[in-house]
Amino acid sequence: MRVYFIGAGPGAADLITLRGVRILNNTLMVMYAGSLVPAEILTHCHKDATLINTASLSLPQQIDLFKEARDKDINVARLHSGDPAIYGAINEQMNQLQDLGIAFEIVPGVSSFTAAAASINCELTKPNVSQSIILTRVSGRASKIKEKESLENLAKHQATMCIFLSGAHLPNIIPILLKNYASDTPIALVYKASTSEERKHISTLENVLNEINVANWVLTTMLLVGDVLRPDLNFNSCLYSINYSHKYRKAKGKSSE
Repeated sequence: MRVYFIGAGPGAADLITLRGVRILNNTLMVMYAGSLVPAEILTHCHKDATLINTASLSLPQQIDLFKEARDKDINVARLHSGDPAIYGAINEQMNQLQDLGIAFEIVPGVSSFTAAAASINCELTKPNVSQSIILTRVSGRASKIKEKESLENLAKHQATMCIFLSGAHLPNIIPILLKNYASDTPIALVYKASTSEERKHISTLENVLNEINVANWVLTTMLLVGDVLRPDLNFNSCLYSINYSHKYRKAKGKSSE
């Protein structure tokens, strides 16, 4: 018996890995957070699988389900939105499984921050602009942020920033970002990226709050900010330059290696 923590992706039914689909096709118990994992993902499940919405269940109740599966000697697919490694809340489950001697495996998924970048046709790292991406969120009731990881401190790097679950906090987030980024720095809001409910709004830090109704961007909104979002950038990587030599290609002109 084994528990599979599967990244369900950002929402679209076809943005889940082939490995994740294969496991769902062959697993008789599937646990998923109905508040985050769209019903379309469940179309990949075995026709005889027991589907359990864990949105209202506490950790002990979920552990009881793992024990039940162990007693029946059946595998469990535990679906988590996006990629389980990012705000997946899987550590406490894995600790309990280790104590119970139940084997588990993590199956990576597509994160909402990459889905959001794809939605606005943007590369989040660009030469001479930003080579770093900061993934973060603001403090919430379930999990507080340490002061050294506060938005104020992270924004000082002026790197590309992706702020998860940011919608409800926009009135507090934007003033903080304006202290560290130029007022005309591009910002993109993407709500439920890749799903049929997807909405996006592209603006600048100085204008965004005057253009939107914050109430329309609560819960599953990804905020992308940084100079990499500027549409007029013309900085190219050396990688594909005819003047750049590397192991697999010899430069035709003067090498910039």
